[in-house]
Amino acid sequence: MRGPGVDVVRNARVYADGNGADGNGLVVGNSLVVRNRHRRERRYPVGDGEIRQAVFFPPADARGTATKRLTARWGVVVFQDAAGHYVLQVPLAQWLPEGPVMGTADLSPQDCLSRTGLNQLCDHLGIPLSESPKPWGREVIESPGGGDHDSASEADVPVWNGWVRGIGMVGWLIALVLSVAVESIGSRGLVVAAAALFLLPASDVVVRVLAWWRERGDTRLADAVVITPTPEPGTGATRRFLDTAAVRVLPGDVVLTNTVGEERWYARRGAHGIARLVRLTDPKTGVHLGVELRDGDGQARVLLPWQWWFAGPDGDRRWAELVAALELPVSDEKFKHASKAGGTDGPDLWYRAHELASDARKMSPMAGKAARRATSWSESVVGGSEVIVLPIFSALLLAGLLSDRAPAQIAGAFSALTIAAVLGPAIANQLTSRLTQDRPHVSETS
Repeated sequence: MRGPGVDVVRNARVYADGNGADGNGLVVGNSLVVRNRHRRERRYPVGDGEIRQAVFFPPADARGTATKRLTARWGVVVFQDAAGHYVLQVPLAQWLPEGPVMGTADLSPQDCLSRTGLNQLCDHLGIPLSESPKPWGREVIESPGGGDHDSASEADVPVWNGWVRGIGMVGWLIALVLSVAVESIGSRGLVVAAAALFLLPASDVVVRVLAWWRERGDTRLADAVVITPTPEPGTGATRRFLDTAAVRVLPGDVVLTNTVGEERWYARRGAHGIARLVRLTDPKTGVHLGVELRDGDGQARVLLPWQWWFAGPDGDRRWAELVAALELPVSDEKFKHASKAGGTDGPDLWYRAHELASDARKMSPMAGKAARRATSWSESVVGGSEVIVLPIFSALLLAGLLSDRAPAQIAGAFSALTIAAVLGPAIANQLTSRLTQDRPHVSETS
């Protein structure tokens, strides 16, 4: 996640607290802990108290689930009590760091269990993890016998933002209709309508300001070893890529930030943590193509294109810094898909057949249009049509600024603020992208 969701990635965790299972497989003082974006924790006793087993419900239809229910596209793990009642559900897609850059065709739901660490978590808790013959869907989404249960799920935008936006849209519509239909309401209804519509961009601005403030005061990355890209000269690396993309190594985590500011965290311990560095080479020429960060099961979790990260003047030093910071085994492997992908003449041709191709594209300089779309609040968070729709709706009352009546002037002022709050960030994003961020860096063209 990026922007307002960074605090989710940094804070939200599911972990075991206790001594694990003893020699007889019995749980000793264990609890399953769920920590949310605000670092508030919910604790669930394991054993006779509450949780006794975990059941994995695979997705009913990988392709259909991926488009209709994004959080369930690799299935859901449900922790249950002795009677089979649901205690906590964990959607795998939200707990897989590379989930947003991988498709359901590249990763099986069963592999996702290991990559998220849920397999190891259940082993530590001493509870069995079984797979349900029924897929996740309408038949199993409710707990047997009814009753409420919790979900380890976090959205990038706070829930209150959706409520405020919904109230604003409904309030605008009702107030506008009543002001036209009921003569006694008249211009006062237009003021309410304009104020209600202003709630939509205003709530978004508040979310962005709060996210900026929290990130500004977050010092957890201050002492990290930072590896920044050093691209091959003359390749046209953008300022956005050079200023934003980074690999940060902490004592217990590896933090990756891609070109558009999306951040993800990997552990440095456990089978699902980063355990190896592998340099991929062209089987014909032997040139370096990229670097994979693999977990304890040998699965690639991150893909860094060599041309953009280590092929520049400081490439050898940056590579040495990464190796020294991670303190992991390093090996070279021939990339078997390189020749089938059409050679290495283009910067992205070799990894097109790689399961982490989308990751490599985001860990490289992106085309300006794609970068603007990924960093635009309206296109990546609330929907691109809002930049057009809200100004049009607000324009209906904007003429009130020219009126000599106070209610009409207030409605016009709210409409002007709405237009400014919507179009201002959108225009700023376009200008900064076109003029500076997504143009080749000065050192690349000098």
